[in-house]
Amino acid sequence: MKRRMFVLGAIVFCFSASGAFAADVFSGNWKVNLAKSKYQPGPAPKGPNFSKIDAMEGGLQFTNNGVNAEGKPTHSEWSGKFGGKDNPVKGDPARDTAALKKIDDHTFEITNKKGGKVVGTIRAVFSRDGKTRTQTGQGTNAQGIKTNNTVVYEK
Repeated sequence: MKRRMFVLGAIVFCFSASGAFAADVFSGNWKVNLAKSKYQPGPAPKGPNFSKIDAMEGGLQFTNNGVNAEGKPTHSEWSGKFGGKDNPVKGDPARDTAALKKIDDHTFEITNKKGGKVVGTIRAVFSRDGKTRTQTGQGTNAQGIKTNNTVVYEK
């Protein structure tokens, strides 16, 4: 009887764990595919540009590294829960806070602010196979220029 309970418990644990890992398509190391991305008004970053997303309880942690359009290295990081609360962003001149909202298992939105004012929104959609992330964003960059970007990331 004890053996049956142990085996049943192990089976339930394995299915639960695999479901939890499968549902987390957000996490991973992501590289920008500059050929598939569109930056308006441009110019596009020189790259390569990388984004690392780690799952945390109730939210996500972001670390971004790359090379901007002027050829200068960039680095920013922040973390937030899915509740839509403003969280501090380190290293990004265009924003000082970001708020994270989960739409569904394959989509989240980020609202970026600078000095308490909304400067942009990003909608990130992840493919069903978890290999592609497409971010559409509208807002204002650090120079005050309106932007409308579609950035494609791949694992």
